[in-house]
Amino acid sequence: MRLDPAALQRPVPPGAPEPLAEPDRDALRLEVVMGALSDPLRMRIVRTLLLESEAFDHTCGWFGLDRPKSSLTHHFRALREAGLIRQRQYGLERRSHVRVADLEARFPGLLGLVADWQE
Repeated sequence: MRLDPAALQRPVPPGAPEPLAEPDRDALRLEVVMGALSDPLRMRIVRTLLLESEAFDHTCGWFGLDRPKSSLTHHFRALREAGLIRQRQYGLERRSHVRVADLEARFPGLLGLVADWQE
C-alpha cells in the first residue's frame, strides 16, 4: 500500500502540550525502528494509528487492548523511544500518533509495509 503522508498528518490542536522526549528525525535508526516493530502488539498499535485514527492523537484506552496498564506503558514507551510515535501528556493521560512525516522521510515505504501487515 502506498501511503500519502500528507493525508495522514493531522494539525496539532491549539494548546497541545509539547511532545515527550523522542529521537530527532536524523537520529532515527532502522534497526531500532525494526526492533520496536518486531513485537506484534507494537506493530498492531502503529498500524491501528495509521489506518483508524479519528483525531490528532489517541489514549491507550482508545485501542481497546486487553493488557495491564504497565504492559501498555512499556510498549508505548518502546515505540516512542524508537521514534515511531509521538506522545503528549494531557494531565494523567498520554496520547499518541505516528510520526508519519519523519518516518517517511527517513525510511520511505516503511509505513506502507506496516499498513499492509496482517496478524
